[in-house]
Amino acid sequence: MKAPIQSIFSPVRNHALAGLRRKGKFSPRLIQNRYIHDNQALTDIAAEDNDFILSILQASPSVRDSRSYLSSFAPPPSPPVPNDIPPTADQQQQPKEENHLVNSLLNPILRRPALVKIQGPFTDAQLDSICRGMAHLQKLGLVSVIVVDRDDLPSVEPKDKFESQRQRAIVRHEVERVVQFLSRHRAVARPIFFTVARIHQTKDGENEKDKDKEKVVVEEEGLDHVRRAVQEGEIPVLLPVALDESCKSTRIQSNKVLMALAKAMTNSQPTSTSSPTVNSNYDLTPLRLLIINKEGGIPSYARQGLPHLSINLSSEYTYINRTFQPGWRETHPTALANLSLANGCLEYMPKESSALIVSHRSPSSMIANLITNKPKHSASLPHSLLQGITRDTPTIIRKGLPVRVLRSMEEVNIPKLTHLLETSFKRTLNQEQFYGRLKTDLDFVIVVGDYAGAAIVTLEGKEQTDKEPICYLDKFAVNPKHQGDGTVDFLWVALRDETYGLGLLDASNPSIGSLRGVGTGKDLVWRSRADNPINKWYFERSNGFKTTNDGKWKVFWCDAEQRLKALWREREFGGGRLVKVVEEEEKRRVEWWEERIGGIPSAWK
Repeated sequence: MKAPIQSIFSPVRNHALAGLRRKGKFSPRLIQNRYIHDNQALTDIAAEDNDFILSILQASPSVRDSRSYLSSFAPPPSPPVPNDIPPTADQQQQPKEENHLVNSLLNPILRRPALVKIQGPFTDAQLDSICRGMAHLQKLGLVSVIVVDRDDLPSVEPKDKFESQRQRAIVRHEVERVVQFLSRHRAVARPIFFTVARIHQTKDGENEKDKDKEKVVVEEEGLDHVRRAVQEGEIPVLLPVALDESCKSTRIQSNKVLMALAKAMTNSQPTSTSSPTVNSNYDLTPLRLLIINKEGGIPSYARQGLPHLSINLSSEYTYINRTFQPGWRETHPTALANLSLANGCLEYMPKESSALIVSHRSPSSMIANLITNKPKHSASLPHSLLQGITRDTPTIIRKGLPVRVLRSMEEVNIPKLTHLLETSFKRTLNQEQFYGRLKTDLDFVIVVGDYAGAAIVTLEGKEQTDKEPICYLDKFAVNPKHQGDGTVDFLWVALRDETYGLGLLDASNPSIGSLRGVGTGKDLVWRSRADNPINKWYFERSNGFKTTNDGKWKVFWCDAEQRLKALWREREFGGGRLVKVVEEEEKRRVEWWEERIGGIPSAWK
């Protein structure tokens, strides 16, 4: 092995190398070991880059998802520069084609911050996996502002001086570990041991029994440390500490530091104390809140303890706290505290922002959330298609919008509903005919927010005494401005709970005016143009469909889940055969649906 290595040395350098050998400062084995080490480092880098690209591909972003991501991280397209020099023959024959979507995804120009809570303690292997995810996010333009946390330490610093110092040393060491593992994955991190937060004492009321309450704030001077690190592309890693009114540094709950950072970063203004190297126009507003723990997502009452896929804080926050089971306080001891943290931070963050509560076992979910801003599985899909949900499935949380169920036309704001329908369908509504029919046939209208979305359900064929009325989804509309922000899933879940999911435990929901799961489920029927591009979405959520005889329409339906369960028990266990998609006795109802729905006049001019 020595001969090949020595043969690479130039004769000109032999004399100098001989001198190094005599002094004991050189050996061919040193070159060999260095070569092996560098080769292994290059192999690790290549494997990590492949893992990064694979994580992007697994996110499967749609065109709308990609556009949403690029609107935040890609620079605006520059106008073409006129070129008076004619192209050469080679340039004309071999035009260079660039994929701007891929270039922008892999080489983001704009960097935006995210608040991250690493809720340990984690082993080296676990922390390495988490930091790999943080490094991948940094490559995509999201710079994490990390606050470390330890579940094995009390949330309040003890009064004992030595115990306090011991706990402070543990948390400080945790910051150093995070920085070390980030560096392993080529992510430049900056440990911030300065105290960026302050504690202000506020007293509520004049009653002597009222205890002083701590208000944690991050002032501009402390925020400047975070601003410099984020703009320079470094990941700041902070201690959960704050200065009290006597200027003494004390350890506090990490949730308080994160909420103070969310408010300060959103409302930050450039000041004269900022570093001259820092761009005063830099947007420090956080786009995401990531909570990485061992527990996984927020357990759901409707899913028997498995995590919520997505949470609409505007309508579900109080309900989740009220239905939280006592046993979950052992398996998910910090779930409600993290839900409260998300609620507090999202109050200051932009409306399109979201929070993700994710287990350390699912680091790739962070990349998918950044690119798509959606849950791993759509909450509006049938439960039979959601078999892959485990305790480690992440929960995405949005500020969302309130959901109301209106039972009469007197409760409906007709001008706002008309604007929503015409904006969504891009057609002019025949108001007199449409609303005239709703006055007699309306069952209910589900409204999300201030008419950001609506589902109109009617009862068709009520005059037929020998047949059940058809629960018909007449219109399902979401304002284009709210497409992709979770509104469509919130709307469909509420629709399911009021129709084909009614009567089941998981149909109980906090929507204003809802039946709260009490009642008998009804088959939901609707139709769509045969060439409607949204039909793929309908296929995934329906139990069946039929193309009309003229080929212009597709009739979809969702069977009442309560009735299906009884049918399965009767056929599979009693009759010993599988249930068909369309049973013999159900063929007549499909013909009835097609005939009756086909006679409904168009709502458009």
